[in-house]
Amino acid sequence: MNFIQTRGCDTTKAESVTFSEAILNPIASFGGLYVPEYLPSLGEAFLNKHINSSYKELASDMLSRFEIDIDKSVIDEALNLYDKFDNPKNPVPVVKVKENLYVSELYHGPTRAFKDMALQPFGVVLSSIAQKRGEHYLILAATSGDTGPAALETFKNRANVQVACLYPDGGTSDVQRLQMVTEDAKNLKVIGINGVFDDAQNALKRLLASDDFKSALKKKNILLSAANSVNFGRIIFQIIYHIHSYLELVRQGAIVMGEKVYLNVPSGNFGNALGAYYAWKMGLNVSKIIISSNENNVLTKLIKTGKYDLRDLHVVSTTSPAMDILKSSNVERILFDMFGYERTKELMQELESKNFYELRSDELAKLQESFDADFCNGEEGKRYIKDTFYNYGYLMDPHTATCMKSYETCSDPKIKTIAYSTAEWTKFSPVIANALTGEVDAKDILALVSISKEAKLEIPAMVKELFNKPIVQSTIIEKEDIEKEILKFL
Repeated sequence: MNFIQTRGCDTTKAESVTFSEAILNPIASFGGLYVPEYLPSLGEAFLNKHINSSYKELASDMLSRFEIDIDKSVIDEALNLYDKFDNPKNPVPVVKVKENLYVSELYHGPTRAFKDMALQPFGVVLSSIAQKRGEHYLILAATSGDTGPAALETFKNRANVQVACLYPDGGTSDVQRLQMVTEDAKNLKVIGINGVFDDAQNALKRLLASDDFKSALKKKNILLSAANSVNFGRIIFQIIYHIHSYLELVRQGAIVMGEKVYLNVPSGNFGNALGAYYAWKMGLNVSKIIISSNENNVLTKLIKTGKYDLRDLHVVSTTSPAMDILKSSNVERILFDMFGYERTKELMQELESKNFYELRSDELAKLQESFDADFCNGEEGKRYIKDTFYNYGYLMDPHTATCMKSYETCSDPKIKTIAYSTAEWTKFSPVIANALTGEVDAKDILALVSISKEAKLEIPAMVKELFNKPIVQSTIIEKEDIEKEILKFL
């Protein structure tokens, strides 16, 4: 299968490229993104075939339907990394929380966040392509908290790859920051910036599109790629767990095959939601995809009103910082799928030049056929964390808590909902400790201990160890100095 471009072709790039090319060079013509030229149709026969399959067997078969140009031995090596998750037989448990509400736990990997689901195998695939070609790559990552640790974890000490990871200083949880700044592999560089996530992501996109930056890298015999979800190498692995979660409900007897469900996704950059949308288009029986936002609720406004409006808007710091994002990259892939490349290019250029676009009424109606949305503020989220724990015995992080409100406001209670838990409670312990016990301004380590006692849960060793590891990545700079800092690292 080849991959095509969301904003059309500017003739400097091929009209379509292989999967390898799309993940090595993820920015397409006119600043667009790559998408598959078509989505494989899976259908009920595929789902029935995998009713008793392991996660890896399901993943392997689904990836084969895309006919990507990656050797099967590399795919197998990549998927074997799921064996290092908490339960190798089931890396993504789906847990019943209350009547008709199930939570798909995506955080059981090495960095305790859902980004491991895609980035663990992605690191193997990209490094193997680079080695096969005899090329060396700089991988850029911009993070609001979870992509960074997961990217650093998957790429550390891998051949032919160096990583520069950008994060907003003060804009992540302490555990997320420690996961990054304690990484000591020689091929990794972590850079804190005085700014917000959108500043980091904008810098990443600018560098990916910069001929001058690529020319500077070329003098060092280095090529450029990215680990953010602008890269379809991330998205392809994010389709799988939506299919798995549906099959888990069938296995548990919660639904019968073919029964419709809601997929409720806490969303910042829209990659997780895009994976759900693609799974639906490929044959999963979905009633609607529900987008759960925090106070940075541009996605809720888009889905409710058709307006993507960033005018006079600034990122608000919230209790769910991984979703403190205003420009959600993967909305572009939805626009392309629904409205084609000409309209996508027009809308994205309006967003870049005017910080605003508005869908026509027929376009909004089409968007709302697939999506509904609501947002949850921090105080509401803490109430959901407390109520769900004390009433149902289930502890969730503040991103997952946003799903609880949209479950109440956007769902038909007769239809089962799969909500996606994107991070373990350990990643955001001060917020959770405050929700459960009223503690205020507790440092992460004290909050972790408090929650552990209250909820009778063990703190995972990989989290506990962070507080004793030396900080080796201490760079914090102005956003204008990012390019210079990266070149100095190389």
